Amino acid sequence: MLKYKTIFENEDFLIINKPAGLLTHGAPHIKEKSLVDQLLKEHPEISGVGEEPERPGVMHRLDKLASGLLVIAKTQEMFDHLKSQFKKRTVSKIYTALVYGKIEKDEDEITFPIKRSTKGNKMAALPNTCRGKTQEDGRTAITEFEIIKRLINYTLLKVKIKTGRTHQIRVHMAAYGHPIAGDDLYGTKKTKEKNHKLNLERIFLTATELSFMDLKNEKHKFKINLPLDFKNLLKIVK
Repeated sequence: MLKYKTIFENEDFLIINKPAGLLTHGAPHIKEKSLVDQLLKEHPEISGVGEEPERPGVMHRLDKLASGLLVIAKTQEMFDHLKSQFKKRTVSKIYTALVYGKIEKDEDEITFPIKRSTKGNKMAALPNTCRGKTQEDGRTAITEFEIIKRLINYTLLKVKIKTGRTHQIRVHMAAYGHPIAGDDLYGTKKTKEKNHKLNLERIFLTATELSFMDLKNEKHKFKINLPLDFKNLLKIVK
């Protein structure tokens, strides 16, 4: 079974590195083992922390096929403190993403509202609408990116999100015309064929940096390297 790695731990919170392929938390209709199942076994003290029994201590999530840093609250006080920071958008979450195509701009901000799609279990971005629409028309979503490296057929990005909508980076990059490598849900017919040809079994999106304030209002910053499969793909794509 895939196993998370502990990056940091104190009496208030855990910082973990979730591998691609491991579900963050389960649901009544989901049978497979998740990160939360592992956490409860190794850290039973988190049981009851938070607001939802199926995701004790979990402040934010990563899609099953993505990887990277997550903060897990070990106490209710820390959960509430982190929740306040997420609500105020003062938690910094930075991702590294490999997308299809060459992006010409050195940096940009994507502000397409996001709502649940009527087609399947996915989200939809609304490029032709403006921010400030009602929730029915789409929720405000803000994604910033800057170029790390341009390849011939791909672009490596540093991505920062100011909101935390479901599948935000994936749906925003797809709507921007540059779906994430390995993403069959939001990819085009051409990129899906490329994913299959390259035998990509994960989404090449990794949460590489995370920072927030602890209960003493001291800032904590965490940063990890790209996983090996991500590094290996960068060696072979052009």
